[in-house]
Amino acid sequence: MKRIGLISDTHSFLDPNVFVHFDACDEIWHAGDFGNIDVFDDLNAFKPVKGVYGNIDGKEIRLCCPLDQMFECEGHKIYITHIGGYPGRYQEHAKLKIIEYKPDIFICGHSHILKIMPDKQLNLLHINPGAAGNVGFHQVRTLVRFSLSPGKITDMEVIEMGIKLR
Repeated sequence: MKRIGLISDTHSFLDPNVFVHFDACDEIWHAGDFGNIDVFDDLNAFKPVKGVYGNIDGKEIRLCCPLDQMFECEGHKIYITHIGGYPGRYQEHAKLKIIEYKPDIFICGHSHILKIMPDKQLNLLHINPGAAGNVGFHQVRTLVRFSLSPGKITDMEVIEMGIKLR
């Protein structure tokens, strides 16, 4: 079993409480818009990070994080990208990758809208953890935490980190 901490859209702000909420996690997955390399470095010094770059991320992030991450974890096929959409309204690039890779879990960020929903047509779980930073139209900063074991996704938790500070 692996515990996963999922975060997105930090936009150069990393709340110290992230380290408290992700303390029992084995890995941190970041769905893009880190904002700067310090966010990546701080998270990666704490726990192993799998991340993708977002539309605001510059060269330093793009050198260590690809546009798409596709990998397996505890028997689940995972696909992460930053701009992906959601069931019934996927962005074209993401939809093509989903059809090709057939992930069990599709993760994206960008919208700053927290969504966890099944896509029964494509047989996957879609997760957007919302935004953990202080930039954007969202009001409440959010994270997601869950466990993966073969054949199971359990302990799915939405963590509200309070209102954004700006």
